[in-house]
Amino acid sequence: MSELFIVVGLKAKAGKEDELRRDLAVLVEPSRNEQGNIRYDLFEDQDEPGRFVFVEQWASVETRTQHHEHGVHIQHFHANGVRNVEKTEFAHMLKRVD
Repeated sequence: MSELFIVVGLKAKAGKEDELRRDLAVLVEPSRNEQGNIRYDLFEDQDEPGRFVFVEQWASVETRTQHHEHGVHIQHFHANGVRNVEKTEFAHMLKRVD
């Protein structure tokens, strides 16, 4: 197994910045407590509120898949919180070069 690094950028719908911030923030601790999670951090652009970036590090692709497809908190966000997302600006799965 090799580690997996992910960065994801999300843009909130206009007027929904606070709701999306709240909905994304509640994902952090449960995700950090999942088996195989090494890092799960949420950032917001200082100059453009409502533009969020997740930086994730997982022990393997399998642990990230388990999180993304079966995590109860993630499923809840997909069913409810995603309505406040204007768009996913980028999603990169990265491997360490050096």
